[in-house]
Amino acid sequence: AADKIHGETLPIDKPDMFVFTDREPLGVVAAVVPWNSQLFLAAVKIGPALAAGNTVVLKASEHASAAMLEFGEMIAKAGIPDGVVNIVTGHGDPCGKVLTSHPLVARVSFTGGPESARHVIGNTRENFAEISLELGGKSPFIVFDDADIGSAVNGSVGGIFAASGQSCVAGSRLIVHEDVADEFLERMSEVARGVTIGDPMAEETDMGPLCTQGQMDNIEREVARAVQEGGKIICGGKRADAGSDLFYEPTIIDCPSSDLHIVDTELFGPVLCVLRFRTEEEALALANDTVHGLAAGIFTRDSARALRMSRAVRAGIVWVNTYRAVSPIAEFGGMKTSGYGRESGFQAVYDYTRPKTVWMNTSSEPLASQFVSR
Repeated sequence: AADKIHGETLPIDKPDMFVFTDREPLGVVAAVVPWNSQLFLAAVKIGPALAAGNTVVLKASEHASAAMLEFGEMIAKAGIPDGVVNIVTGHGDPCGKVLTSHPLVARVSFTGGPESARHVIGNTRENFAEISLELGGKSPFIVFDDADIGSAVNGSVGGIFAASGQSCVAGSRLIVHEDVADEFLERMSEVARGVTIGDPMAEETDMGPLCTQGQMDNIEREVARAVQEGGKIICGGKRADAGSDLFYEPTIIDCPSSDLHIVDTELFGPVLCVLRFRTEEEALALANDTVHGLAAGIFTRDSARALRMSRAVRAGIVWVNTYRAVSPIAEFGGMKTSGYGRESGFQAVYDYTRPKTVWMNTSSEPLASQFVSR
């Protein structure tokens, strides 16, 4: 990507002027990553920043710092000079606050929750650093009546239960056509009940634990509230007996409407909310009825419908007949309260540069006046 960074010559309406743009590195970049998917997230922040000529200070999550420290050792062994990539650990306050407000930091790339993001935004008022935010979501997984049900079930299972639902793009809102809803839920429930829960280092394990007790407590509160508000638990809905208090069963909740609090609340756990629709317009309205806007999945055999929906759904990433596909070539990011800015792709590289405009007077004549703009 480094050799793809380029400026432009501009067709200025002044015959004696040659004008071009260049792109230069920002300087020091602060990268803040959460505990989940941290190696991937660190890579998609550090890679473009280095390609653009910057140095990086990366803050690891206080919940899982060891992997990032080991990553730092690997970077050193790879031959990256000292001081180019730096890794710090600690809590958001004071460590993150000092980093993101530091006067030498030119850009902050943050992945995490909305409350922490608000603090980061406030911190950058001190140094006027540029900022990009990736804040998670409540992604819709839309299944039309013409979809390949088996494929859609597999996509939905992976979309919500992989990593125990602890993913910013988890497909946590299943929006399914009413004509195929019963079949879909029966097949998905059967798969969910067969998920192997246990040690994440064991080869046979499908789903590991939640990260913190706070997550578990929040999930239990929200599931109980959903039932009180009229939701019906199809499967799961309780802790799993897997040798620790941090295992939670794959859970599917049939929701009578999108008014339930759980429908637009990111849980970061293996809990799927189910909504039903009749028309394409209803599906779109349900999909967009959220403050979030990171990702969406659409399963249909109708390519025209897939194109209409992908353009109309308010999400930064849309997967059609697949889910959770990523690549360093493709931009990744959201809209609304899911953040702004992009990771990966050439856009990310450009985001770690600033444009500079250069005007060159090519005339052999001297300037005729001090007060006349050319």
